[in-house]
Amino acid sequence: MSTTADDFWTTLPLGRGVQLITQDAQGLAAFAKPAGVLSHPNTAADQPRSLLTARYALDGEYFEWSPGAGLPLRRLWLLNRLDSATSGVILAAASEPLAREVRAQFKRKQVRKLYNALVFGRPKVARQVWHDRLMIDKRGGQVRTRGEGNIPCESLMSLLKRTEAEPFFSLIQLEPRTGRSHQLRVQCAMRHLPIVGDGTYGDFARNREYAKIYGAKRLFLHSLSTRFEYEFGGRKHAFAAEAPLPPEFTEALRPGA
Repeated sequence: MSTTADDFWTTLPLGRGVQLITQDAQGLAAFAKPAGVLSHPNTAADQPRSLLTARYALDGEYFEWSPGAGLPLRRLWLLNRLDSATSGVILAAASEPLAREVRAQFKRKQVRKLYNALVFGRPKVARQVWHDRLMIDKRGGQVRTRGEGNIPCESLMSLLKRTEAEPFFSLIQLEPRTGRSHQLRVQCAMRHLPIVGDGTYGDFARNREYAKIYGAKRLFLHSLSTRFEYEFGGRKHAFAAEAPLPPEFTEALRPGA
């Protein structure tokens, strides 16, 4: 059982639009992060637009804040990250031992994550495993990934819905089986299925046209659900969370849109 204060989850300094989806008795929680919100601040100036509007310790990977004058500081350990442009499920833990266990689950690839993406074009088949080898360049705080390297990556793609006439759009489900930086965005682009609104790997002209027609300026990639089992306190526990797909994802797929 978690030893957090009774009001721990109800008094979190949540960022703009962030919602607590669920939490369990051990102190594991899932949040729904909107597009444009940082997983964590890199500087104090970033705090107002982060998951929690609180100080973040980069070395310990936790948020820290004061619940009130004279009260002990509280901490919340971040367990995974989403690009600021990506919306959806993000996990955190109320204790460091629990954080270590769940992070180990991620490293052992025992966490199932599903994403939805709105892409330009139509997949050639309705379901396919994508195997690629990537090159990832990290410099000056920037990440760029290319489809020509020696880092293996794998994702399962499933077609959910598509338009039947031009302009072609498809809503696809993506299940990453490896966790490379920008993996899903690059794998889509490599197959001429750029994610709508992707300003790095996407189709810039079509992005502008889409924003002009539908008035939505965002990356249309959403972390839909996360589920896994973990051991803690000598027992096994199951955890699952889902962040509903934002309504703008299906705007272009409506008949007559």
